[in-house]
Amino acid sequence: MRRLLAILVVSTILPLCTMSCVKDGYADEKSVRLEFSADTVCFDTVFTTVGTITQQVKVYNRSTSDIELSAITLKQGRQSRFRINVDGDTAMVARHVELQAGDSLFIFVQANINPNDDAEPFICTDSILFSNGQYLPLAAWGRNAVYHRIAADDDSSWFCRIDCASWRHDRPHVFLDPAAVLDGNTLILQPGDELHFADGAMIIIDSNASLVANGTADQPILLTSLRHDPWYRNMPGQWQTVWFYNYSVGNVVNHAVVENAEGGLRCYPGSQLAVSNTIIRNCSDAGIIGQDATITGNNLLVYDCFSSMVLIGGGNYGFSSSTFADYWNYRDHSRDTAAVIVSNYFLLSPTEAYANHMRAVFNNCIVYGSWARGEVAVTQVEGYDMDAQFVHSIVRGGTWDEDPMFTDPSADDYTLQDGSPAEGIGYSFE
Repeated sequence: MRRLLAILVVSTILPLCTMSCVKDGYADEKSVRLEFSADTVCFDTVFTTVGTITQQVKVYNRSTSDIELSAITLKQGRQSRFRINVDGDTAMVARHVELQAGDSLFIFVQANINPNDDAEPFICTDSILFSNGQYLPLAAWGRNAVYHRIAADDDSSWFCRIDCASWRHDRPHVFLDPAAVLDGNTLILQPGDELHFADGAMIIIDSNASLVANGTADQPILLTSLRHDPWYRNMPGQWQTVWFYNYSVGNVVNHAVVENAEGGLRCYPGSQLAVSNTIIRNCSDAGIIGQDATITGNNLLVYDCFSSMVLIGGGNYGFSSSTFADYWNYRDHSRDTAAVIVSNYFLLSPTEAYANHMRAVFNNCIVYGSWARGEVAVTQVEGYDMDAQFVHSIVRGGTWDEDPMFTDPSADDYTLQDGSPAEGIGYSFE
């Protein structure tokens, strides 16, 4: 009799235990297959020691059953180079995550990669594990770099000093703060060199210092922003500028790409720059800024800037076989100025101006865009020479105003269609 009672008690308890593993109203989590908004969460070009942006992935329960996931975690646990946030839960393991039928939740992912000795990009991987047996892959392309930042114990300067003699060409350079090439020094950049700038960072070429950047058609020198995820890839204004300070001389930029800055190349009074075979794009101010400087340019493509070029306060400028194409309409913020601005003065204050003699010659160039009032604005003050010439150049609003027939400006394709009146002038894509 006692044995029978024991059997009855055990047989009664076991079903209760089984039922307690799944909450009332919830299906067994393993019976539901989740769907994700992405097959893999990928991060493109993560520099070691510099954290990434936060990416998000959405998890859907498209079934007709409510479930409770007992755990969502990272496969590599605390050793992972990734971190997750599950609907606000930042613990290493999110537990008892309820997901009702037809509902969804967000998982936010970041990556932070430790440095190693690799010269080439490498990949870090992990997975988000779900207690129903599914997983979501994570991947980040890591790169080691040379970092430029103001030393933590240096409160005497607002920039860090570049050691030109020890510049490495086998790794990209990341500028986290403003940096300067000081008086008497020359920074020499070689084909394939990459300079990446964080928000607020820039490179200053001091008085009597120089930048000599000679890339090639196959290996241009890249000056770009730190972030390259899709949201940031073409975002203007992510870093400041390459600033050629007063009387910086002997500067050369050849076969380079300058992108995503506030002002691409900025030349101050007395500075000299020869720029050729170069693309400048996605600048929130102007692609090239000259203030009483000397700039020569050949075979340039400047596009998608608030203004392609601003030349003010005098100076001596000559550009040939170049295209200045301005269809700026970044996220519905249209521009209200010409692509090329030429003036022999600029205002220091509402009542004071800086002025000097100005000569600017454009030969075999295209200056075209979406500004219906004309893509060149020339202004002057009396007392200083003003000579602005556009020779054999298509200029919207100018003497030769004819659509150059770019292939597709909306897709950043500024090659010329067959039959273009601009054939033989402007930037050469060969």
